[in-house]
Amino acid sequence: MSDVISNNLPNHLPPTDPGQPYDRRRVADLIQRIKESADKLEADRTARGDLKILSRALRELRYAFKVFRPYRSRRKVTVFGSARTTLDQPAYQQAVQLGSAMAQEDWLVVTGAASGIMEAGHVGAGREHSMGLNIMLPFEQTANDVIRDDHKLVNMKYFFTRKLMFVKECDAVVCLPGGFGTLDEGLEVLTLLQTGKREMVPVIFLDEPGGTYWQDWRAFLENHMLGDGMISADDLSLFLVTDCVEDAVREILGFYHVYHSQRYVRDRLVFRLTVPLAPSLLQEINHHFADILADGTFEQGKALKDERDEEELIDMPRLIFNFNRRSLGRLRHLINAINRGCVGPQQDQVTS
Repeated sequence: MSDVISNNLPNHLPPTDPGQPYDRRRVADLIQRIKESADKLEADRTARGDLKILSRALRELRYAFKVFRPYRSRRKVTVFGSARTTLDQPAYQQAVQLGSAMAQEDWLVVTGAASGIMEAGHVGAGREHSMGLNIMLPFEQTANDVIRDDHKLVNMKYFFTRKLMFVKECDAVVCLPGGFGTLDEGLEVLTLLQTGKREMVPVIFLDEPGGTYWQDWRAFLENHMLGDGMISADDLSLFLVTDCVEDAVREILGFYHVYHSQRYVRDRLVFRLTVPLAPSLLQEINHHFADILADGTFEQGKALKDERDEEELIDMPRLIFNFNRRSLGRLRHLINAINRGCVGPQQDQVTS
């Protein structure tokens, strides 16, 4: 079957990432599944309105994947915030400073591409370091001057496809004050992190200097969600609230100081690291984080056989363990300990 399918694919397909070969055999079965699902839509007598949603969503995602593909190896920060924030407001200047600081570290700044905070992030980053995911609305949502007509801009009809790209393609998230959309996007990220549907990334809620927008929001979480037992204390470790751009940048860069990325290989979670862990730190980790293991211990090692498809990461040392897939706040504590080089006081107390 795969041989027949592969013959239907062109021989000159572009690489998934720059410098990486494209293996048609590894995607042929997935292409066939998409075709089979499309054929079943007719057999199911799917309504035209439903087909229009599917058709548009697939086209949007295909094009977005194409635009982002050449930049998969680049670190990106997604910046959310109000489209109504004006140039003279402190939050706008915070976003400009954030975009500039991340561009200086050669990060790409991804925003909703419109005005306000989104424009400010791009103003700071500059066109070369900006990417945009614009949503088509009947009001207030045209692309800003920095990213307009750039090849790194994607225009999308649906919020759900746009949010998928925002979260899928980023290595960090920063939320500045905003309206319903900003809250929706920020809480979506936290939901995915808390449930393990998205690999861990740093999330920062950035107030204007002296501002209390996110401080008040955190107080609501503590008083009601945590106070009523709807979240655990460890869930509060999934994000940082600050009014300082320098703290936000430090949080992002520090997250990738030793920790690099993660991947599940069957029942094992693999952390890729920039340097090996000291034996004493590995011993501390096994003692302080045994509660997040389904079984076994934390072990250092080399890339597993199933990771050989990521050649650019093959030589990195690994921390390999059987994670219980529940304690995501504690998993963030573990990443902090790895980056810091020691287990801090906050890890001594296991919360529930």
